[in-house]
Amino acid sequence: MFDAPGPRSRRRVFWVSAVSASVLAGLVALGLRQFALNGQLDPARWRPYLTWPVWRYLLDGLGSTVLAACATGVLAAAGGLVLALRPNRFTRAYAEVMRTVPVLLLVYVMLFVLPSFGVNLPLFWKLVVPLALSHAASYAVIFRAGVSSVDPGQREAGLSLGMPDGVVTRFVVLPQAVRHMTPLLVTQAVSLLKDTSLGYVVSYTELLFNGRVLANYNGLLIQTFIVVAFVYLVVNLGLSRLAHRLEAARARTAR
Repeated sequence: MFDAPGPRSRRRVFWVSAVSASVLAGLVALGLRQFALNGQLDPARWRPYLTWPVWRYLLDGLGSTVLAACATGVLAAAGGLVLALRPNRFTRAYAEVMRTVPVLLLVYVMLFVLPSFGVNLPLFWKLVVPLALSHAASYAVIFRAGVSSVDPGQREAGLSLGMPDGVVTRFVVLPQAVRHMTPLLVTQAVSLLKDTSLGYVVSYTELLFNGRVLANYNGLLIQTFIVVAFVYLVVNLGLSRLAHRLEAARARTAR
């Protein structure tokens, strides 16, 4: 889609990257210095995070986070597939609205508005349902792009054999589209996993909620949230790496 950068562009990119890395390193060094001056790097403040009970508590929260993410992913993918395969004014309007409405607002509706009408779901679903409603719009865009990437001749060949349109979509188009969509689906999972941190709003015991409880218990606020951020970083980097590998594998297959 773009021309390869020339020597001048490569030099510009190199110097911008070098300056950005230097500024970032300086900020990290400044932050570490402030931590050291305030005793936040004292080994005694980090020692609790070398014990199994603390990690077991955080990993329980991570397990709840993954469970909520998986349930949200299944519901959102199903909804997104319906939105992508049945394009009309309603589905297009729904996708546009849900892509602009903050997820937190949907969580508040589920938490405060619906109970006043007698709809009071368990904590797990108060988190999962708003996330699924929001992410269904994103999945619809991914599915629509994946279906569009399939050669139209594939659908025409299926229809010429007398196969119904729905059968062609399910057994001819979608299997090929999934190969194109897989990296994007994994990338979407990263965004979905991060959004489960909104579980603290509904008191769902996900990773961030457990981190807050732990920080209130031991008084180590900074250390606790650095560890929690590290856990999120490891999980999301793993998913991002998987998406890159899937994309590279798909590119090799397409050659």
